[in-house]
Amino acid sequence: MQSAAFLIAVFEFVLLIFSLSFHECAHAWTASLLGDQTARLQGRITLNPMYHVDPVGTLLFPALMIFGPFLGIGMFGGMLVGWAKPTPVITRNFRKIVRDENLVTLAGPVSNLLLVLLALAVLVVMGFAMPNGQTVVMSSFIAALRPGSPVTPNPLALLCTLAILINLSLFFFNLLPIPPLDGSHVVRNLLPYNAVQVYDRLGGWVGYLLMIFVGGFILRLLLGPALGIVYFVLSHV
Repeated sequence: MQSAAFLIAVFEFVLLIFSLSFHECAHAWTASLLGDQTARLQGRITLNPMYHVDPVGTLLFPALMIFGPFLGIGMFGGMLVGWAKPTPVITRNFRKIVRDENLVTLAGPVSNLLLVLLALAVLVVMGFAMPNGQTVVMSSFIAALRPGSPVTPNPLALLCTLAILINLSLFFFNLLPIPPLDGSHVVRNLLPYNAVQVYDRLGGWVGYLLMIFVGGFILRLLLGPALGIVYFVLSHV
């Protein structure tokens, strides 16, 4: 069981790095589409993780979350998120600065939601197409979310379930209005000038602490109902 749990952890780590790269690529592609070529010129419209990796947010922090329990470290309470190197954006290159900056900002979380829908679609097709498909999918879905379950999950269903878990986490996490997360950029554009100065001070280490403690609490509140919806869909195909 320990080896199976470690294998799931490896899958989670790889999927998280891919999902973060997809997220940043979406930012870069949208910025280019709207007139700012800064990220494109830096080679950021790519799924190659080498162009997006942040040593702490993409490697160290996720590694502690995912592999920490095997070393007796459970310091992040089951969170499964991270961040990549920020996509460079020069807003003066946009035709409508506030609108286009918001669109570029939201492209990241939306890309994670698209990956959730893609993985869910694969699970639904598996439920229809495979012999005894719904049972296989449902048992694999539960086993993936509960490492240590005696059920041996289907490998593809396992990957899709982990992709749903990780990308739902990234979707909700990045929409939190905590600097420097994506949600903070949208909120910042709604605030008057004086309030922006105060809001910006939440960045740095204060922002990171809020992400870990406050963000982690909110994330767990949102993930439960979202995964419940996925479970409902899969159990009724």
